[in-house]
Amino acid sequence: MKNFSTVLVAVDFSDSSDNAFQMALSMARSFSAKLLILHVINEPVDLRGFYVPHISFEKLEEEIEDGAKKMMESFCRRNMVDYDDYDCLIVAGLPYEQIIGQAQEKSADLIVLGTHGRTGLDHVLFGSTAEKVVRKSKLPVLTVSLEDS
Repeated sequence: MKNFSTVLVAVDFSDSSDNAFQMALSMARSFSAKLLILHVINEPVDLRGFYVPHISFEKLEEEIEDGAKKMMESFCRRNMVDYDDYDCLIVAGLPYEQIIGQAQEKSADLIVLGTHGRTGLDHVLFGSTAEKVVRKSKLPVLTVSLEDS
C-alpha cells in the first residue's frame, strides 16, 4: 500500500464534507501524515459595474472571508483536539481548480472530498466538484458519500 505523507481534505462544512474530513483524519493518523484542511470560497459573480458600487463588493468579499475564517477556526477547535500535524487553508476561486491546485502546490499525495449526491437536474445545472476533481486531478482522489459514514 502507498504511504501517504500529506493528505488534503476539502471541506465546505456540510455533513458530506464532515464525513470526508473524518475519513481523511483517520488516514492521516494511520500514515502519520500531515493533514491539509482546505476551504474554497466560491467567488461570487463579479457584479462590479452592474449597479453595485465598488466599495460594497469589497465589503462583501471581506465579510465572506471573515465568515469563512471563523467557521474554519471553529471547525478545527472541535475536530483537531488531539492531532497536531495539520494546516488550514482558505482560498477563493473555483472549487475544483483550487482543490487540485492546492494539492499540487502543497505536494499532497491524496485528495479526500465528500460527495453531495446531487442527481438529475441539480447535477446538470450545478455540476459536481467531486466529479471534476476526479476527472482532472493527476493525484489519487478518495470520495466519501454520506452513506460511507
